[in-house]
Amino acid sequence: MALPRFNRVIFSFVHDVFMAALTFAVAMYLRLGGGLFEIPAEPWLLQMLLFVSSSILAFAITGVYRGVWRYTSVRDLGNILRAVTIAVAIFLPVSFLLTRLDGMPRSVAGIVWFVLVAFMSGSRLFVRLLREGRLDRFWNANHQDRTNVLVVGASDEAVLFIQSSIADRASPYHVVGVLDEKGTRTGREIHSVSILGNMADLKQVVNDLKARNLAPARLIISKVAGRSAGFEQFLSEAQALGLTLSRLPSITELHESAGSLSNVRPIALEDLLGRAETVLDRNAMTAFVQHKRALVTGSGGTIGSELTRQIAALKPSELVLVDSSEFNLYAIELELREAFPMLNIQAQIADVRDAQRINQIFATFKPNIVFHAAALKHVPMAEANVRETLLTNVLGTKNVADAAAQYNSDVMVLISTDKAVRPANVMGASKRIAEHYCQAFDHDNSGKTRFLTVRFGNVLGSTGSVVPRFQQQLAKGGPLTVTHPDITRYFMTVREAVELVLQASAHATTGITERGKIMVLDMGNPMKIADLAKQMIRLAGLKPDEDIKIVYTGLRPGEKLYEELFSDSEKLTPSGADGVHLAAAAPKPFNDVNSFITSLGAKAQDANTDEQLLRSEIVNLVPEFTGAQTEQQKKIVNG
Repeated sequence: MALPRFNRVIFSFVHDVFMAALTFAVAMYLRLGGGLFEIPAEPWLLQMLLFVSSSILAFAITGVYRGVWRYTSVRDLGNILRAVTIAVAIFLPVSFLLTRLDGMPRSVAGIVWFVLVAFMSGSRLFVRLLREGRLDRFWNANHQDRTNVLVVGASDEAVLFIQSSIADRASPYHVVGVLDEKGTRTGREIHSVSILGNMADLKQVVNDLKARNLAPARLIISKVAGRSAGFEQFLSEAQALGLTLSRLPSITELHESAGSLSNVRPIALEDLLGRAETVLDRNAMTAFVQHKRALVTGSGGTIGSELTRQIAALKPSELVLVDSSEFNLYAIELELREAFPMLNIQAQIADVRDAQRINQIFATFKPNIVFHAAALKHVPMAEANVRETLLTNVLGTKNVADAAAQYNSDVMVLISTDKAVRPANVMGASKRIAEHYCQAFDHDNSGKTRFLTVRFGNVLGSTGSVVPRFQQQLAKGGPLTVTHPDITRYFMTVREAVELVLQASAHATTGITERGKIMVLDMGNPMKIADLAKQMIRLAGLKPDEDIKIVYTGLRPGEKLYEELFSDSEKLTPSGADGVHLAAAAPKPFNDVNSFITSLGAKAQDANTDEQLLRSEIVNLVPEFTGAQTEQQKKIVNG
């Protein structure tokens, strides 16, 4: 039965007082040896009483007995040194004044200092080592009821996990070794657990552990290992060895939830992107948003909802949510009100195609910062609904930008896509026209409003994207459908995409004086969709093309084999912000773009206008738009 907290404090205090008395007796014996028993006892016993009394006073002054022994640290040891020093400093003058140090050799004071420090710190360290299981090896404690695991990546999270698995006797894991992602620390130890090699040594390390009856059943991977070169090959080798994969939560994830490092998680696809984290300028992002009125269109979508979460955390004075979907708007409003109860949140149902409604919202709330994320983005759907795509993505952007200028917003940020570069589909072409408008508006606008465009690629797990479709197909037992073996895309998690959007926006308003630039997020290297499908199959514990088939269906209308983040005419230059580049292309004259969009919008609103005519109209502003598949794509689709 566990002792109440107060009784543990009393026990610690009594223990320390007893140790003070024992220390004095031991010090006398160390100094006099057998001669201690040949001298009168009364004088040195009086000295012992004086020392114990001095120690009680010192312990009370320092509070050394209040420390929790199982968590004894260097700070606690420092407090012990201070307490013992004070005890000796009190004892010597008091004993000299009262007894002239009668019955005690002068050197005993120095011996007492060393012995009491050793006794008090030794007791505490013993308890900590005992509670953490560090002494198990001395009485051959076995781990037959635990799963042998191999930790991959010698990160801070890995260190904490190893410490936690040792300290928690109920932990289901026994760490049998560590693989270093750098390959420079082999032979060293972390909390007595050996670093056995690097990630390329996996097979040899596993075989060596098997020979010692310590075969690992699971690999527990830290985030730093997932960003290492050759990680995909490492996963394939792990699968061939029959090892289950899990990952450690990052320190950030622990701060944001009540998670525990002893609770490992399944490997998530976003852990395997192989891209180092971008250094974020949190101060600039906070200064950009804090105490400002922010408005987000498409706030119920994947990008829009994450924007609202991160903006809310930066403490705006007011956050206006705009979406045409009642359910999506309700869901994100409810989430934000629960997470940020003190934040002034306004939820407005509106379609960005309705200029009158958008103007009404801007007139009411007068936002300082506007993020325009509302869009139709599904490529095949856009191909089948040209009119609706142009009205939402083009006319909707014009409505929001015009309202931002009319009501003197500080900045409007257009969320764009890599499909706007040399567009082969209506969705990409519509976003390119939106880019032209914001780019020209920013370049020619004499008012206070800045118009920024941020372009990036695919977001993992977003509505309508490939990952949710693969998940559904996996749940049904396959097959996973991929349009072409060589099709590639840029991928980014929604969280890092939005973080970089905020960083780019904050930097552009203070560090980029030249107007009309497009900001392009650094998305790392493109990834084959076929490889993505294989990864998801492996993460489900299955084998590609054996347990789950991958079927190639041919490119869809408007679909490109390769996406690009910038065109040949857009020379990338550094922006000054990590993870963000500038695409330098000369903006088109604003009056020309404005006239074109006004004319295109009128034709799109006319139900009698043929959609093929709308396609042909697009080419007048976006000549690189083909409006249909290229001959090369047709050959690929037709085999």
